[in-house]
Amino acid sequence: MQSLKRAYAGKRVFITGHTGFKGSWLCEWLLSLGADVWGFSLPPPTTPSLFDQLGLARRLNHKIGDIRDASALAKSIQTCRPHYLFHLAAQPLVRASYDFPGDTWTTNVIGTVNVLEGLRRVSQACAAVIVTTDKVYARSQRAAHKEDSPLGGEDPYGASKAAADISVDAWRSAYFAGHRTIAVASARAGNVIGGGDWAKDRLVPDCVRALAQGQTIAIRHPAAVRPWQHVLEPLNGYLMLAARLRAGLSGRASEARGLATAFNFGPVARDHRTVRELVTEILKHAPGRWHHVADRSKKHEAPLLRLNATKARRLLGWIPRWDFPTTVGRTIEWYLAAAAGRSPVDLTRRQISDYLNSK
Repeated sequence: MQSLKRAYAGKRVFITGHTGFKGSWLCEWLLSLGADVWGFSLPPPTTPSLFDQLGLARRLNHKIGDIRDASALAKSIQTCRPHYLFHLAAQPLVRASYDFPGDTWTTNVIGTVNVLEGLRRVSQACAAVIVTTDKVYARSQRAAHKEDSPLGGEDPYGASKAAADISVDAWRSAYFAGHRTIAVASARAGNVIGGGDWAKDRLVPDCVRALAQGQTIAIRHPAAVRPWQHVLEPLNGYLMLAARLRAGLSGRASEARGLATAFNFGPVARDHRTVRELVTEILKHAPGRWHHVADRSKKHEAPLLRLNATKARRLLGWIPRWDFPTTVGRTIEWYLAAAAGRSPVDLTRRQISDYLNSK
């Protein structure tokens, strides 16, 4: 906590996608570190939304905008003059990408290019982390994907994020290689869960809604394996990575260049679990049942996703703090406490504190 506070206290941090689930957790964490947080995003994508539950609009520099609007985005970045930039804005849902492939690609690819172009106009030292996904890799494989595994994507979402990741690499080579003030890395995280996610067609929120309504949970792919992790795990990785990047710029530029690459952030091997195991773990904390329903939509979803995060452990010292049972327990604890009337702000702050104090 103290090393992160030294890195971020009093610093201007620009976040795209700050109104989303992961962005809201990141904003709350950065505010607790004393950062001056600036956000650029579409309105909150769900009702309710964690962004509104945390009252973030009045606690940071909040700007509604579309990352596909290059001019508005560049102006906001220039006004902020960021020391750090985290790009989280995206169309983040695999199944929605089948229905809206064009919007998915313009948001995830052109939006990312617009962020990179905005970075080119930043004059002070700035570390940027561009967030993509574990779904950038070409196809399912038994071995866990490493950062140098082939990129691809078997659905519009995964392919768009792979294209975004390739764009980051291209802009880094063309414009930021050897740069003395800008360092850019990309981050590929596993499937994140945590309190305050209200998205439709996402497993944990769907489970929570079904249980709250006394309904049986419907599961499409119970045998699918995913690298489940609490949202705080990759956020900790993003914060550590950005802090190291900027420290390298102010010290040895070669260190920043060495870290200006792609990083996986995922759980240890034993915590890559099936959908069935995740739902079974959820039902240990809330009474209910689940059943398998056939997926007749013909929308491909990878049966197996595994991430190898050895690089983050080796170069950043990043280690997952919460195992699978703790991750699920903390997630359901948040939802149950919020439903019982506990303050989402207090719940979120308490879990950040507990995470930082865990070993």
